[in-house]
Amino acid sequence: MQSAYISLGDLKAHRTALAAPAVPQASGCSTTGSAGKASCGSSDGPGDMPAEIWEKVKNHPCYSEEAHHHYARMHVAVAPACNIQCNYCNRKYDCSNESRPGVVSQKLTPDQAVKKVLTVASEIPQMTVLGIAGPGDALANPQKTFETFRQLQEKAPDIKLCLSTNGLALPDYVDEICRYNIDHVTITINMVDPAVGEKIYPWIYWDHRRITGYEAAKVLHERQMLGLEMLTARGVLTKINSVLIPGINDEHLMEVNREVKKRGAFLHNIMPLISEAEHGTHFGLTGQRGPSAQELKDVQDACAGGANLMRHCRQCRADAVGLLGEDRSDEFTLDKIEEMEIVYDLEKRREYQDKVEAERQAQHAAKEAALASAGGDDGMKVLVAVATTGGGKVNQHFGHATEFQIYELTGASTAFIGHRRVDLYCQGGYGEDEQLPSIVNAINDCHAVLVAKIGACPRDELKAAGIEPVEEYAHEFIEKAALAWFADYRRRVAAGEIEHIERGDARIRQGAVMAA
Repeated sequence: MQSAYISLGDLKAHRTALAAPAVPQASGCSTTGSAGKASCGSSDGPGDMPAEIWEKVKNHPCYSEEAHHHYARMHVAVAPACNIQCNYCNRKYDCSNESRPGVVSQKLTPDQAVKKVLTVASEIPQMTVLGIAGPGDALANPQKTFETFRQLQEKAPDIKLCLSTNGLALPDYVDEICRYNIDHVTITINMVDPAVGEKIYPWIYWDHRRITGYEAAKVLHERQMLGLEMLTARGVLTKINSVLIPGINDEHLMEVNREVKKRGAFLHNIMPLISEAEHGTHFGLTGQRGPSAQELKDVQDACAGGANLMRHCRQCRADAVGLLGEDRSDEFTLDKIEEMEIVYDLEKRREYQDKVEAERQAQHAAKEAALASAGGDDGMKVLVAVATTGGGKVNQHFGHATEFQIYELTGASTAFIGHRRVDLYCQGGYGEDEQLPSIVNAINDCHAVLVAKIGACPRDELKAAGIEPVEEYAHEFIEKAALAWFADYRRRVAAGEIEHIERGDARIRQGAVMAA
């Protein structure tokens, strides 16, 4: 199977086309912002978009990178059926320790789902968003999907409602989506050229028949574009998910970005292919590789100036619960819910969220203050990894991390660019030294890793690999800590104490163990 590495230089040539004027949108945000960026899903605030849009995204962890440090989401698995087959999907697989789309531990009825949502909301007051993302397609199971939303609209009016779909049935259900105030919809769009699409989708089921090949991809493309245009016309915020498949749609995703922007998409989320053979997908079994960290970043960077980019997606399970990057679904299984008391106190939830918002504003203020004193841009650019449990702080022990958040730093900016899953190092109270090489590989492109604490063995291993372990900024806000470290790093380089060396590439690890 053909595969190709796309260099950043090759991709930059596509940027001019991406900057073409978009058609008028019913929703969206500025592509300039405070730093000349196009990244509502990264760090844009109320000054970058209309007030009504800000109200929709300010505490939505998927639509705001800043919010994802503080607010939680959950998915309910009420939609098992699917109307298309993707070569990267296998919904028969279940592992309680792994997070990826299509994976669930329990399928729910609408009544069970509503009870679970109310239980989680009473236990996790910062949970602000409920989504239906499978394990199949939300709109291939319309009765279950909309009955769940109907009940939640009545019983939990403060919770934002979302659904994810492949878009094949979307045009038929736009009225229903609007009826239940579902104002966030994610559409998975991997191509706008059926010749590319037929390499990704073996078949679709539409108009009472199974269609294959080029015709299937053509129908899917047309339905996706129509559905997106209909949602934009109705003022529904749309996020486009695209799976980056090297050698198949890597170069083509710039065209996808341009076309969805023209049709009013609010965000574009370019995700890496999950292709481990043990997942049993067609791509996994035929040896189709996923992208490296640099390949993913190159494609995302090449789309800057097109549709606004989301870079903090975790490719969640269809029954995920908690902050992005964590999964508390095993705390809320059906048998455990039966023993819990549901106290859905709307006022108490609002009071708690007010406290969360105050913490969020403190994080933002700390970032702005750090940027103001950063000393200016001298052209140096580095990546750093951060161990965090949430709240926008460096507050996790190295050995307890199942992912590291990655930030790109310059003398005038700090930007969240993604995350890297890793195998848990501390298991049963002891460090698993055989895990260290894989962790190092996952953050190999970073100059430093900021942690609350780190043991002697991983500290030495990281130093040997050229990655600086940093404990000095434990429990400080991430951007403030990262910029403070970077200022000291630049000082040491200028003084000749250390040499600035460009780092290599890193491996995106999708199969990492998420819990002991």
